[in-house]
Amino acid sequence: MSSAAASGLAALVLRYKAILEAFHNNPAVTTMKQKIVMKVRRRISLAAMSLLAAVLHSGCIGVPDGVQAVTDFELDRYLGTWHEIARLDHSFERGMSNVTANYSMRVDGGVRVVNRGYEVAKGEWNEAEGKAFFVGEDNVGELKVSFFGPFYGGYNIIDLDKDQYQYALIAGPDRGYLWILARSPKLAPDVLSALVNKARHLSFPTDELIYVDHTTPK
Repeated sequence: MSSAAASGLAALVLRYKAILEAFHNNPAVTTMKQKIVMKVRRRISLAAMSLLAAVLHSGCIGVPDGVQAVTDFELDRYLGTWHEIARLDHSFERGMSNVTANYSMRVDGGVRVVNRGYEVAKGEWNEAEGKAFFVGEDNVGELKVSFFGPFYGGYNIIDLDKDQYQYALIAGPDRGYLWILARSPKLAPDVLSALVNKARHLSFPTDELIYVDHTTPK
């Protein structure tokens, strides 16, 4: 948060407190004063929400330091279904097997994202739909994806089979997010090893990778 934004918010809070004090100390307060209090309260709430959204937005997209998204990216070749081969652990995928991601075009030019996985403990399938957009040029694999309102996370393609588009290495906004995707549920051991080694050299915690089970659920 910038110092100017913080100062502005602090000033609004002080003004709000002063009006409330006058409101409580004066038994003859008018309806007009009540409306002023409510107006200031709404302003403070909106300011706080706007600042929170800005912080969340700026902190969750982008490429990790020292990492670059692929260039000469072709979205139309990337569309379709991908199988999750490995991932770093996160609560939103914890305990899931048979995870896939399907990408298709939206009417607004963005990408429709449908993530699907089998929650082993509950014995049921889960599905989440989101949207993704390029952060900059559409030939650079740097996107932002959202599964919740206006809040976006970084989706950075940092390695890609540019010949056949059969595998991809995906990073989030920092080194706590990493996925290995492939067009089929299994990836050749030498290819998988090369992707893991690249991620390791980029300082991702590859020893914490979870390798996804794609055995058909019973």
